Amino acid sequence: MRIALGLSYFGRAYEGWQSQLSGQTIQDKLEAALLAFTQHPIRSHCAGRTDAKVHALMQVVHFDSPVARDNASWVRGLNSFLPEDIGIQWAVQVEDAFDARKCAISRKYIYILLESSVRPSLETGRVGWSFKPLNAALMRQGAEHLLGTHDFSSFRAAACQALTPVKTLNSIKIERTRSQTHSKDQVDAATETGYWRFEFEGNAFLHHMIRNIMGCLIYIGQGKHPPNWIFDVLQAKSRDAAAPTFPAEGLYFAGPQYDPKWNIPRQTPTFNFLP
Repeated sequence: MRIALGLSYFGRAYEGWQSQLSGQTIQDKLEAALLAFTQHPIRSHCAGRTDAKVHALMQVVHFDSPVARDNASWVRGLNSFLPEDIGIQWAVQVEDAFDARKCAISRKYIYILLESSVRPSLETGRVGWSFKPLNAALMRQGAEHLLGTHDFSSFRAAACQALTPVKTLNSIKIERTRSQTHSKDQVDAATETGYWRFEFEGNAFLHHMIRNIMGCLIYIGQGKHPPNWIFDVLQAKSRDAAAPTFPAEGLYFAGPQYDPKWNIPRQTPTFNFLP
């Protein structure tokens, strides 16, 4: 039988999704759990490979199992063999034609960023950081240039294995989710801190594409470049034209979307974790 799983994970301790000789990847941990639970070696296939230190709210995986288990047993059984920072959120039996990657209509990523003069502490490993104030209007204007179908070579890592740099970005949402102004009695000078949420949805993404876009948007938000600079970066089709790659820590794979006919859940309770 073919089974689909929804996984969430805190990626800081791992070398990304794809199996490595070190064994320290999400795929390695999942397949070790599958072996322990079923007593059979099983290969898993994901909807979207995540990089080292990148998190997932709902990574979707499929595999073919030589043994039968009910959906609840897959969840409870596999979780008993997984590390605490990787968790199966749901399991469903699917048709043999279902493929977690090929059947995905779109994919969504979320980047959470702390704007503060002081570096993260409790949020370390879970957020990106800007110590300079950010301008939402400027970043939204810059993001408009990226919507639609383009050659995203300027935002592509050198190691990217995608067959084409042409991808479609359906939407980019930028909002400040929480903020707090501190009085001079609380700190040496009046400051404001807050969290930002960046959401990207597209048909597919290149290696480091979101993190390279984030680097450019932060440059614009900090006033280092005007909003239309990102259009020039896009047209250059050269990685050298863009800002440095932004850190992985604040990036969350929010999962793929599928045709309703596959009966795949659209989200998990972990979505409520983010601000």
